[in-house]
Amino acid sequence: MSRVRGSLRASIVICAVLAALVTSACAFPQDGRAVAGPEVTAGIDPSFVQGTDGSDQDRLAAAVLRDLEGYWGQTFPTLPGGQPFAPLKGYYSVDPSGRSGRAPAVPCLRNPREVEGTAFYCPDSDIIAWDRAGLLPQLRREFGDAAVVVVISHEFGHSVQQRLDRDGTLRSAPTIVLEAQADCYAGVFLRRVRDGSLPDLRTGVDGIDGAMGALITFRDPVGTSPRNADAHGNAFDRVTSFQDGFDGAPATCAGITQDRTFTQQSFRSADDENSGGNLGLDPLIRSMQPDLDRFFGGLVRQRGGQWATPGSERGRATCGDSGDDEVQGPVAWCATPSAVHIDTSGTLAADHARIGDYATGTLLASRYGTAALAAMGKPTTGAEGGRAALCLAGAYSAAVGTGGSGFALSPGDLDEAVTLLLREDTASRGTDGVAAAGTGYERIRVFRAGVDQGADACLRGV
Repeated sequence: MSRVRGSLRASIVICAVLAALVTSACAFPQDGRAVAGPEVTAGIDPSFVQGTDGSDQDRLAAAVLRDLEGYWGQTFPTLPGGQPFAPLKGYYSVDPSGRSGRAPAVPCLRNPREVEGTAFYCPDSDIIAWDRAGLLPQLRREFGDAAVVVVISHEFGHSVQQRLDRDGTLRSAPTIVLEAQADCYAGVFLRRVRDGSLPDLRTGVDGIDGAMGALITFRDPVGTSPRNADAHGNAFDRVTSFQDGFDGAPATCAGITQDRTFTQQSFRSADDENSGGNLGLDPLIRSMQPDLDRFFGGLVRQRGGQWATPGSERGRATCGDSGDDEVQGPVAWCATPSAVHIDTSGTLAADHARIGDYATGTLLASRYGTAALAAMGKPTTGAEGGRAALCLAGAYSAAVGTGGSGFALSPGDLDEAVTLLLREDTASRGTDGVAAAGTGYERIRVFRAGVDQGADACLRGV
């Protein structure tokens, strides 16, 4: 987080290449790894892939490609223009080290090592290539099989994009728009995988969270300008595009244009960029609480309620009205007397250091949101209370830097929020410990509703 004067910028670990994936800092452990069933890895013949070694990695990739071909073969003719889907010119599995012996030359590559740690679609040759030896097994270990699905379906989305661009409009579009469309097309496809409507691939909610974990790992480095020629989007923008597709349709993705609002931003000053690190846990809490009081107090008074600034207590909550003292997590709001209790001794400090300072900021905002709900006579318990509090945390995040706020969001702050929400449910809990959603996907969607639509969306129907 940044003060308007002086830097309080939060940093976040940047994991944009395979080498960073190998570290544990960006790992998102998933137990729902079985996306492709045994009949897929055993039964799909990957011989149509150039350079394949017949491994399980390529069998999974081949299953993804076959289902992509089938889905888009059926769907593409129903889109405006009604054209049949022209098959891609080829697929290439690459061992960048060259240890697999002789392999076919890959279009668009001068050297096989250029594909190390990545996958790509080459529009000039209309092919998709991937790193079989490093990228695919690492994705499966870190995030589960669904990570391979989302990476390949993103690249396939670029081929869909090119086939739809009959008038050449997209050729001059910023890269971030093209990447947002491809993320959206990947979301469309993963929804069909989740729904079980494809021949070969299956996944559940854990797989979708794993796919999103992989997607945000390949976000742009913090501070990248959205106008950068290679910009792909920050974590918040990428999951937004993915969810737009998952909850929408191909037409939703094609409708992403240069008019889309992206939250990715570059650093405002050299001072902000050079400050390099998170604001410490205690300084963040002391600095952020007056701004939370300003925002949520104003919200309550606007709606005719009475707001009293919550007290601030350190250590585990001892709420007399909550039953289990730890049900809300390391940041809790207690009603009698009204106070926010902050336990800095355990997971809060670890997440603050590992994810970034707006992980802490998101938890604080959700608990102040709970206090505001109580002041307006709204429920604070159960899924309803947790959902409204998390949504209000999103509304606060969107309002930071406006209306007399002493802060501005730093380039990495929203990324830190979605990383936290993908990992754990504490920001979405009611005062009785019931979480609003059991998946990272749904928690991010609730938070986004507050960011995109403001507090009114959070209070509607509550």
